[in-house]
Amino acid sequence: MFTGIVEELGRVASLEKGRLRIEATTVLEDSKIGDSIAVNGCCLTVVEIGPGQEKPTWWEADVVQESLDRTSLGELQPGDPVNLERPVRLADRLGGHIVQGHVDGVGEILSSPPDLRIRMPAGMSRYVVEKGSITVDGVSLTVVDALDDGFTVAVIPHTTEVTTLGHKGPGAKVNLEVDLLAKYTERLLEFHRERLLKAGGQ
Repeated sequence: MFTGIVEELGRVASLEKGRLRIEATTVLEDSKIGDSIAVNGCCLTVVEIGPGQEKPTWWEADVVQESLDRTSLGELQPGDPVNLERPVRLADRLGGHIVQGHVDGVGEILSSPPDLRIRMPAGMSRYVVEKGSITVDGVSLTVVDALDDGFTVAVIPHTTEVTTLGHKGPGAKVNLEVDLLAKYTERLLEFHRERLLKAGGQ
């Protein structure tokens, strides 16, 4: 479980044969093999940590084809910046919102920050509401306008500087995760609707 507050801007070292290597330091301070780290909003498992002279400077994760097909990870190139976040601890402040690291879809940037506009896949817009939360490349953001085909958010300069949002322009792909509460609410309402329809037909 994550919060959508990026801890470090890492760099892609390589992506070959389903193995992603990322250069980083901060997120490796207390990480070990088997731990999770979110990369641009995708929860990945640490499978190898590279030694440095004083402290680790890179880590690797296996990325299966399913993840490559459903996220923007497959488009990463060596040198690309990536948003990194370790899982939240019970004692941590929840500065963003509850984020699973499970990408719901890939959106497209239509206009760059500070007035960021994202086009999202059909069917996802029902989960987006004004002043609601959404995760873009692992960054917890607040929706300004909910549109038929996407949404807009106001990105502060700090967020632009310390995340990938300051490096991406129109046409760039971004990973999107909608609010978990919205998905659960929809499922519960569908369940009750089905029960009412069955009851009415008896």
